[in-house]
Amino acid sequence: RGTQAVCIPAVHLHTTAATMQVSQKDFEKAQEQVKLLKNDPGNETKLQLYALFKQATEGPCNAPKPGMLDFVKKAKWDAWNSLGNLSQDNARQKYAELVSSLVSAESASQKKGASPEEGRHEGYETLIVTTKNNITKIVFNRPDRKNAINHQMYREIIKALEEAGKNDSTIAVITGNGDYYSSGNDLNNFANIQPGEMEKMAKDGAALLKDFVGHFIDFPKPLIAVVNGPAIGICVTVLGLCDVVYASDRATFHSPFSELGQSPEGCSSYLFPKIMGLAKASEMLLFNRKLTAAEACAQGLVTEVFPDNSFQKEVWARLEAYASLPKNSLAVSKQLLRNLEKEKLHAVNSKECEVLMERWLSDECINAIVTFFQKKAKL
Repeated sequence: RGTQAVCIPAVHLHTTAATMQVSQKDFEKAQEQVKLLKNDPGNETKLQLYALFKQATEGPCNAPKPGMLDFVKKAKWDAWNSLGNLSQDNARQKYAELVSSLVSAESASQKKGASPEEGRHEGYETLIVTTKNNITKIVFNRPDRKNAINHQMYREIIKALEEAGKNDSTIAVITGNGDYYSSGNDLNNFANIQPGEMEKMAKDGAALLKDFVGHFIDFPKPLIAVVNGPAIGICVTVLGLCDVVYASDRATFHSPFSELGQSPEGCSSYLFPKIMGLAKASEMLLFNRKLTAAEACAQGLVTEVFPDNSFQKEVWARLEAYASLPKNSLAVSKQLLRNLEKEKLHAVNSKECEVLMERWLSDECINAIVTFFQKKAKL
């Protein structure tokens, strides 16, 4: 997945020395181009690049298999080993083609973003934040990573919520750029952690998550989620802290905590049973049940579902009407609806982060994440 098939015209009945020379030249050029990429291509693509490079330079996998708990090296080994007896010439060609596709995609993305959007806030790399027509719009902007939330993105969302809470906008809206709303926590956050650093990683991660969720709890204005596609993990759980949730009919809602050896967050352990009932919440939070948009709406997690082909037009027309309402009246009314539970929500958030920190340090969680990376490497 992620590489293009190599098409060889039928008239080429043999490979000439000149063709092999060009292939080697392209391979060397591709190695230089990789160093110039500005965007992280993602863990899966980096594993493909690593495997193809090793196959091109050393041939089939000849390294000893790493231990199970060394999951970064294990993922690399699996990726290389999965290429089997692919020839070095073909590996060079596939490597060059993959790099070329990454360069083209990055170039197209840069051209698309060349004209700054009206009302755009500066200082964001993983988000697009704009304020226009009394609406502050916060857009998850890592479409090449399915808008997975890394540490930088966590901090930028916190910053964006702080700005939106203080500026002159009437409402704030969160949505995603591309096909996904967000694929949730970027599991690269767990990669390249040395055994001696695990405790610090867990402590720092829990503190960041607590601060992140706390900003949703305390947000002073109406906060609306516009779920344009699949939503996974943390971006699903904090929907309970949003005031309105609109979804495209192609959106899905998935919180696979137990699959990854983890536990609920975003105050979902308290809010989801209140919203959808204990049995339905348990099916979702304990047993990884994925909900369609229609199911999420029927269970109260989503306010309304729209056909995908008219989703953006219908939702934004409605949001612009909301943004024309008296700002202070909306803010005061939200506080009346939310204030009574704020103390409870902060207590739930603290407890959830405390439990998650313990889970991240457990062998069960580590083994689950190892298994996840191994599955990715084999795709």
